Amino acid sequence: MRRAAAIVTLVMLASFARAGVDEFTWTLPAGFPEPAVPADNPMSVAKVALGEVLFADPRLSITGQYSCQSCHSPARAFTDGLVRSRGATGEALPLNAPTLLNVAYNASLGWRDPNLRTLEQQMRGPLFNEHPRELGLAGRERELERELQGDPRLSRSFAAAFPGVATPVTMDNVIRAIAAYERTLLSGGSPFDRYVFGGDHGAISERQKAGMQLFFSARTGCSACHSGINFNGEWVDHDHREAAPVFADTGTGVAVRVPTLRNLPLTAPFMHDGRFATLDAVLDHYERLATDPAADARLRRAPLTTIELQQLQAFLLSLAENPQVP
Repeated sequence: MRRAAAIVTLVMLASFARAGVDEFTWTLPAGFPEPAVPADNPMSVAKVALGEVLFADPRLSITGQYSCQSCHSPARAFTDGLVRSRGATGEALPLNAPTLLNVAYNASLGWRDPNLRTLEQQMRGPLFNEHPRELGLAGRERELERELQGDPRLSRSFAAAFPGVATPVTMDNVIRAIAAYERTLLSGGSPFDRYVFGGDHGAISERQKAGMQLFFSARTGCSACHSGINFNGEWVDHDHREAAPVFADTGTGVAVRVPTLRNLPLTAPFMHDGRFATLDAVLDHYERLATDPAADARLRRAPLTTIELQQLQAFLLSLAENPQVP
């Protein structure tokens, strides 16, 4: 399985801390807090390893040809590059597939529902939705459990991931394992991170530094929505006590969750409906909204100059682990 360049994927497949103990240890990028983990789904090395396998397993679809990875490819920062994703049966889905990188820090999941607060909750949508159908497993849960139980390698992996459980191969445990794996998909090695958290003053260019000042200034207002470690407006601590999802109307008349700005070169097309193919088109869109009296108040401001737009775009690219420096 390929990985985007320099993406920090914290799957601890190697060693146990001591014989017989499956102890998971976070290795976090500088400046990142430890992600919150539900009490009923603690992390373990075996569970994360199982989740990675299940994430790419096409048996988790009605056609046997589709998997979580089909919409969330590691090579594309866990997106699919489509304007709007397609389900296992080819049905067009209503929304663009968001990146899963740093999803452990999201206060809510998906684009529209602020009440989807955990990965375990969210995953039931793509697995069991029927309108539209994504993976299409509704009504096939027992059949899938029997199929996975009949796979000796997977059966052993479930037993290791859920020790002491009489029947470890269950749909609920499939979801728990994949959620544990997704929490390890961390990205925090961008030039911005090296500059801010590593003290490397040469990590970003002078143009990017000027763009960074613009980004966090009242001049642009970008950080009114895109603040925090993940640039999605959500300030979180270990327990997510301060976490609250941030929603905004970006010109469609419908408020959607503010997405991360990290790894933009790999996550196009942009916006919840994938309507913009390039970052230039996104910035042009916000320039139009800046002078629209009907736009969200957080988006209204004086227009930017050509130079300021170039500086701002340069800064946004510094948030990528495979940057394209203008």
